[in-house]
Amino acid sequence: IFTVTEAEIIAATRVAWEHLKMIIEPSSAVVVAALLQRPAQLQGKKVGVILSGGNVDLDTLPWQQ
Repeated sequence: IFTVTEAEIIAATRVAWEHLKMIIEPSSAVVVAALLQRPAQLQGKKVGVILSGGNVDLDTLPWQQ
């Protein structure tokens, strides 16, 4: 079990947007954050992740000004 911070979740959401051009919901970003924070622990393993974006208010994205 991995834990992540709110800041890591926000950063993962932004990484998904910038690199995948996908807006993912926070529950999906938790998994992405864990993957981004612990790459060495997952090296050599097969990992599958389902990303979804149905629960996002585009007007309140954390990096919007």
